[in-house]
Amino acid sequence: FFVGHPGEMNHPLKKDAMSQKGAYQGSGFPTYVRRLMKFRQMDLEYTFWQMYLMCTNPKVVYRHTMYRKQTKNQWARDDPAFVVLTAIMVFAVSILYCVFYSRSLGQAAYAVTRAVLVDFLGVGAGVATAYWYVANRYMREGVNHSHAVEQRVEWMYAFDVHVNAFFTLFVSLYCGQLVLSPILMMNGFLPRLLSGALYGVALSYYHYCVFCGYNVLPFLEHTALLVYPIALIMLVTPLAILVGFNPTKFVLGIYFH
Repeated sequence: FFVGHPGEMNHPLKKDAMSQKGAYQGSGFPTYVRRLMKFRQMDLEYTFWQMYLMCTNPKVVYRHTMYRKQTKNQWARDDPAFVVLTAIMVFAVSILYCVFYSRSLGQAAYAVTRAVLVDFLGVGAGVATAYWYVANRYMREGVNHSHAVEQRVEWMYAFDVHVNAFFTLFVSLYCGQLVLSPILMMNGFLPRLLSGALYGVALSYYHYCVFCGYNVLPFLEHTALLVYPIALIMLVTPLAILVGFNPTKFVLGIYFH
């Protein structure tokens, strides 16, 4: 579908890093924060391209991190567009859930606020911090000689990796689940099977995307450990289905009890 990014030749990642730096001189705010407050400075076309690739070929997304490191000397994005657009989408789809399942305006406000501020941003920051700590503490390669530059995983990069992977969860467990919810909320084995399969595949793909994000960093080792949770998911999912657990009913029950 996409042979390459439509604006590849003129994309900011392809521009001289010094010109980018000069555009933000004279301010004490980091570039990320400044662009967060100026929507027009966000590269939306490139962000939508990344979102598409995260759902089809996440390895391509992380190839660009190497170029970013070479030109801007950082692994993390300096453009908050991916976070902002994902938050807007979570907000919008949460409202749709409320239209179908909320019993009051207060419950709807609680569900939307929790989805954006707690589940997406709050839990996301916690998960990113956990991966950031584990990667820096246990996965970094040892420095071989005194002249080598010690490299560490940036916290913002860990957050980028989580947000990228979270978007795939959003597509499946927010959008897909909403469309299928009339079936998934039914009683019986088939709805339970479909719901379990949906969550099992979505969570497994999330961990694969996380693995892709950390595997691209040349100073990390044993990143294959990051896909081990997939084996646990494949083991637990059939057992949960057999004991009568429906994850869709469980999750929606938390929001709209």
